[in-house]
Amino acid sequence: MTPKQAFRLATQSALMMAEAQRVIAMRVAGMVGAWNVTPAEDARMVQEKSDAALASGRAMVRTMIAGGSPAAVALAGLKPVRAKTRANASRLATRGPKLPKTP
Repeated sequence: MTPKQAFRLATQSALMMAEAQRVIAMRVAGMVGAWNVTPAEDARMVQEKSDAALASGRAMVRTMIAGGSPAAVALAGLKPVRAKTRANASRLATRGPKLPKTP
């Protein structure tokens, strides 16, 4: 693994983990009624894990078959997961907190 690949993998992993923490925080806030989430959010939260895992596995296999390096395989597997965490963080952030209604 080259230093550039290691840096890219570390950066993408860190961004994905930070986005995942944001998503978890917003979803937990939604579960207790402090964040605007749709009624389908709980089901979506479960389904997207298997979808992202399958997409990640397919991407890694395609990269391995194409003769990709271990770093390329890791980055290919991270890409669909990062795309999902980025999309979720953005989508949930736009919904915003559930503020009390003023009389």
